[in-house]
Amino acid sequence: MLSKINTMALEGLNGYLVEVQSDVSGGLPSFEMVGLPDIRVKEAKERVRAAIKNSGMEFPSRKIVVNLAPADKRKEGTFFDLPIAIGILSAIEDIRIITSIDLNETVFLGELSLDGKVNRINGILPMCIEAVNLGIKRVILPKENSKEASIIKNLEIIPVSSLGELINYLSGEAKIAPEPYTKDFILKNENYRNLDFSEVKGQENAKRALEIAAAGSHNCLLIREPSGLVKQCFQKG
Repeated sequence: MLSKINTMALEGLNGYLVEVQSDVSGGLPSFEMVGLPDIRVKEAKERVRAAIKNSGMEFPSRKIVVNLAPADKRKEGTFFDLPIAIGILSAIEDIRIITSIDLNETVFLGELSLDGKVNRINGILPMCIEAVNLGIKRVILPKENSKEASIIKNLEIIPVSSLGELINYLSGEAKIAPEPYTKDFILKNENYRNLDFSEVKGQENAKRALEIAAAGSHNCLLIREPSGLVKQCFQKG
């Protein structure tokens, strides 16, 4: 049987919609993943397999093919774990999504631990912003990312801690309260308020570049160790 679950991916600093198509059929047991996945996405097969088993569900001993569409864009990251797991369970009808959510308006994001825990992921803001632009109404994501995503307007944030919790939610056996919208989360969050450049040892050139960029409201991108020429430019500036 075939199932389709929406998720998001990153292309640079921009998010785009990915459809996780999961097909489970008869034949020799196998698990294939297509759609230009990188090594981190391919490794999701083992994380998903263990997470499903350790969440009290039976992993299907059948032929499984997962396609990440569009297939012409390279997929990177670990946030495909959760939608792949839900897609497989939905395809074998081990879970029936009987809640009032519309899957066409819902996006799943999250990395899975082997015990079924849903781990925090990076890049949540650009993916959520693009989800709103595409008309997505709801994002199901790791609980650790829920506060960060709560600054996005017109988007229902459903935080989950584990695959088992999400299965119970989708099956209607449990309720999860959406994360309330927080306009100034970054200003209120203690982890952000207490950060100070004085705690960064060394890196004087990099810190000066960031301060100049912040003072002028400019963008700034630091990649790897600066070359000697870049160091000289900073020192002369």
